[in-house]
Amino acid sequence: METVDIPLSKLSFAQKLNLMETIWDDLTKDEKNLESPVWHNDILKDREKAVAAGKAKFSDWKEAKERIKRNISCE
Repeated sequence: METVDIPLSKLSFAQKLNLMETIWDDLTKDEKNLESPVWHNDILKDREKAVAAGKAKFSDWKEAKERIKRNISCE
């Protein structure tokens, strides 16, 4: 496999995030090639049990994104 040399130290933070998003989008185009590790399934099962037992709750994605944006806001 050929190595790709990218001068990461010369990229801005925004450029690095954009690069990561571009790579992730490409990697996830074919879900058959993306296998979750066993530990991930274990964590999901534990969280499902916590929700069923009333020990945890969750938000829909739109609501969660808004809450995250408010929490990281520099205002």
